[in-house]
Amino acid sequence: MREHPIILNEDMVRAVLTGSKTQARQPVKPVKGYEHDNICRPDLAIAAHKVWWHGEFENVGVLQSCPLGQPGDRLWVREKFAAFDADWCFPGRPHDLRDGPWPNFIYPANGGKEPPKGTCRPSVNMPRWASRITLEITGVRVERLQDISHRDACREGLFREEYNWRENEFPLDDIAYRTSPTAKTRFSCPKQCFQELWESIYKPESWQANPWVWVIEFKRVEGE
Repeated sequence: MREHPIILNEDMVRAVLTGSKTQARQPVKPVKGYEHDNICRPDLAIAAHKVWWHGEFENVGVLQSCPLGQPGDRLWVREKFAAFDADWCFPGRPHDLRDGPWPNFIYPANGGKEPPKGTCRPSVNMPRWASRITLEITGVRVERLQDISHRDACREGLFREEYNWRENEFPLDDIAYRTSPTAKTRFSCPKQCFQELWESIYKPESWQANPWVWVIEFKRVEGE
């Protein structure tokens, strides 16, 4: 079993904690000099968590593994945080955390009390010992971005709420989806909502490009 870090923003951390986020997608990084369209080679019976980049000649290529791991591996979540000691003394610089572990933490994803201005650390600075969320990878596969199903779009951590579309003369189910609880735009289709979420991270043209993506399924490891 191996461990890999994964960075999640505050909305996605809350979605993991509530159980609404059980999937994550990440673009497959192209391998220079190999064909992108032939990434999947079912004739080679490759494991689902690996992909084959086809070269110029038959059966010549590169085997690529998912950078976040394979089923059975674990992900530890990096999120925005602040560390302080029992007397509410916050470390002054990111490298001060190397002297930890510090006994107490504030996680903005929890809401509530805010740490003093300038004391929050970006998620990329979170050390392993400060992470409070561990995920176990239960499945990995490769697919085109736009092939995401409505069900899987919901599993990406979209905010779901009751909404009366009929007031606006739309004959739709009384469910609306938003990329976060504070997002202004509501969608009747979870796939369209996920598209907005994806484009907010990887730029608008990334959805239209329809790249190959790693699909990582996971469950939270309780008690960690």
